[in-house]
Amino acid sequence: MSTPRPPEARLFSLRNPWFTVSVGLTLAIAVVSILIGFVWLPSVQKDPQFTGLWNAICSAAGVPQKWLVEQPVVSSVKTSTAVLTPQTFAGTDALSIGRGATLSLRCTMCHGPQGLSFANSPNLAGQYESVVYKQLKDFQSGARVNAVMSPMAANLSEQDMKDLAAYYASLPRMNTSTGTAALPMPAIVATGSPMRNIAPCASCHGPADNKPGAPWLEGEPLVYIRAQLLAFAAGDRHNDTSEQMRNVARQMTRDEIEAAARFYAGQQP
Repeated sequence: MSTPRPPEARLFSLRNPWFTVSVGLTLAIAVVSILIGFVWLPSVQKDPQFTGLWNAICSAAGVPQKWLVEQPVVSSVKTSTAVLTPQTFAGTDALSIGRGATLSLRCTMCHGPQGLSFANSPNLAGQYESVVYKQLKDFQSGARVNAVMSPMAANLSEQDMKDLAAYYASLPRMNTSTGTAALPMPAIVATGSPMRNIAPCASCHGPADNKPGAPWLEGEPLVYIRAQLLAFAAGDRHNDTSEQMRNVARQMTRDEIEAAARFYAGQQP
């Protein structure tokens, strides 16, 4: 007479040790992942939307912090309201350039009589119209703040800003044939860092390509470029559309900032 076999334990049962251990480990991994992804990682971010535990969780999950809010959320900083279209500079002509030349007389102390600075201010000769116009608009609106430029731009009319932009765009750029062209292009300029979400500087600021509204940087003073990158990284400058420069600069190392600034200024590393 054969001995009866004991009943086999059900697979999906807490009495099955393999089932209990596997479910427990899965739940533990899920809880740890949630805590890391929705609590710890967002909480170490310095952006305002991550301030506080609830805000961090909501921002990480991509859901509103408050539902059915009647008043829109207002940014804590002023951002650029400048609008650039193909028609913005449609009326630019020789008369506009002449008016801009007259207006520029007040700018010569910092930007030079021919748009080339000797005071570590940006060189404006040959700069794109859209860049000069946008920065003047931002200084006027408060999206960009500077102790000298903010009051200078305060009383400029729309036509004044277009005339100044047309004038500086008409001037010859600084000769950089012995500068950037003779220097090896740093990796941060040529290829960026895709793993850190950093696009190549050259893809927006030349020489590879130019994005509308992005300044031509070749020949700009080293001190100026370095200061602007550090200001974007710290959030002190915030007139970049969609935070594109702030997102890039805060990911850059100090060595990369220095390398990019030296390359565009035409100075050896």
